[in-house]
Amino acid sequence: MGQPKQTSSVTPLRAMSCAVSFAVLTGLLLSQTAAFAQSASQPAGTANSRSAASQDNGATGFDDETDDTATPAANGATANADDAQQRPAIPDAQAGDDITGSILDEDIRRLNTREAPIDEALPRRRAAESASTEETPGIPIGTFVLRPSVAQSINTETTKDGNTTQRRAFLETDAAATLTSDWGRHQLTVTSEGAWQKNVSGEGEEQPSFKINSDLRLDLPDDTTAHLTAGYNFYREDTDDPDAIANAAQQSDVQEFSAGASVQRDFGILRGTTALALTRSIYSDAKLSNGTTVSLSDRNQTTGTLRGRVGYELSPALIPFIEANIGRTVYDETQDSAGYERSGHSYGAKAGVEVDLGEKLKGEVGVGYEMADFEDSRLSSIDTATLDASLLWSPIRGTDVNLDLQTSIQPSTTAGESGYVSHALTTTVTHQLHDNLVGTMIGGVIWRDYPTDSTINDELVYTAATGLTWNINRYLDLTSTLGYELTTRKEGSDSQQWRAGVGLKLKR
Repeated sequence: MGQPKQTSSVTPLRAMSCAVSFAVLTGLLLSQTAAFAQSASQPAGTANSRSAASQDNGATGFDDETDDTATPAANGATANADDAQQRPAIPDAQAGDDITGSILDEDIRRLNTREAPIDEALPRRRAAESASTEETPGIPIGTFVLRPSVAQSINTETTKDGNTTQRRAFLETDAAATLTSDWGRHQLTVTSEGAWQKNVSGEGEEQPSFKINSDLRLDLPDDTTAHLTAGYNFYREDTDDPDAIANAAQQSDVQEFSAGASVQRDFGILRGTTALALTRSIYSDAKLSNGTTVSLSDRNQTTGTLRGRVGYELSPALIPFIEANIGRTVYDETQDSAGYERSGHSYGAKAGVEVDLGEKLKGEVGVGYEMADFEDSRLSSIDTATLDASLLWSPIRGTDVNLDLQTSIQPSTTAGESGYVSHALTTTVTHQLHDNLVGTMIGGVIWRDYPTDSTINDELVYTAATGLTWNINRYLDLTSTLGYELTTRKEGSDSQQWRAGVGLKLKR
C-alpha cells in the first residue's frame, strides 16, 4: 500500500510555529492595550509610561538596533532613548519612583529648576540713599568712629522790647561731633555740639553755648540693659528768661554737670526700669551796663531724682506703663540774697503708653501729677497736672514730624516767688523736597503759668522758624535759616526777635 495522502498543506511543525507566533502577537497587543489604558487614566505619568513601553518592547524580543522604525509608545510619541532624555520630567514625579527606571537626578532632568524658598532667597535690594540721608564715612579711631562737622554762617538779628530796638550782624561758628564705638558687645556714644558768636556790627548780647553727653550701654545677662550717662552743658541766660537780671549788659553764664545710671530688665511680659539722675548747676556773676557785677552764687544747687517705671507688654508695639519719681534739691547757701530757703522736694507720678510701629510712629504719651514744695513756709507749694508726649511720626516717605510736649515745674529766684509751671509744645517737620534738598519747619509755644498768688503775670512765648539745607555733596552743605520769636505778657510790653542767616557746613 502506498503512503496515506495528506489532507492539509500545513505540516504539524509549521502549525505549531504559527500557533506560537499567534500567541506572541496576541500578548503584544494586550500589553499595548493595557499601557494605553494606564496612560489615559494617569496623564502625569507620561515619562513613566514611556519607560514601561520601552521595557515591553524589550520583552518582545525585537532588537532596537535592527528596528530602525520608531516603535509607537503609549502616548503616541516615539519611544527612542534620546527622546526620553530630552523631554522634561513632570514636576510632580518623584525621583525615587520605581517605575521611572531613570538614574538621573530630578533637578538635572528639569528644564525649569525649583524656586528657592523665601528664607533662601537673596536679600531684598536696599533703595539707594539720597545725598540728604547718606551718612558720612567718619574717621576711624581704634575701635571708634568719629563723625565731626563744622558750620560757618553770617546772621542778622533784630530785637524789639517795647520801644527799644536793637540790631546786630554776627558771625556764628557751630561745631558738632559724634563718637561711636564699634564693639561686638556694649556700646559707648559721645555727642557734642557748640556755638560761638562774634558781633561784626550793631549791638546785642552774644549767645555762646556748648554741651557734651556720653552714654555707655551695658548688655548684661538675663535680658538686662544698663546705661551710665554723664554730661556737661554751658550756656548764657537769655534776656527773656524770668530769672534774668534786668538791664544787664551780660547775663549769667550757667554750667550744668550731670550724671546718671539706669537699669532695665524684662520679666517676660513685664518690663522694669530704675534710674537715678544727679545735676549740679553753677551760676557766674552778671555784668550790669554800668560796669558793676551781681553775684548769683546763691543760685548754685544740686538736684537728685530717683525714678521707677513698670511696663506691661501687650505687644512689641504697645507697652502701657506707670511711673513714679521723687527728687531733692539742695542749694549751696541755706538762704538766698533775699533771705528765702529754697531747698525742697519734688514728687511726681504718671501713666502712659509706649508705641513702636517702626518707621511710621514711635514714642510715648503720659498723663500724671507733679508737685514741688520748699523749706521756707513763705514760699507756696506748686502742683499741676502733667501731659507729656514725645512722638516721631512719618506720614509719607521723606517726611518726618517730631512732636514734643513737656510739663514741668520751674523754681524761681525772684524774691517772694516760688516758681511757675511750664507747658512747652514744639513741632518740627522735616521734608525732603529733592534728592539733595531738605526743608525744615519749627513751631512752638511755651506757657509760663504762675500761681494765682504770684505778683508776676503769665507769659506766652511763640516761636517759628524755617530752613533749607542743600547737600552739595556728601561732605558739604549750604544752609539758610529764618526765625521769629514773640513773647507776650498780660502786663508790660511784648518783645519780638527776628533772625536770618546763611552758611556752609563741612562734615566728615
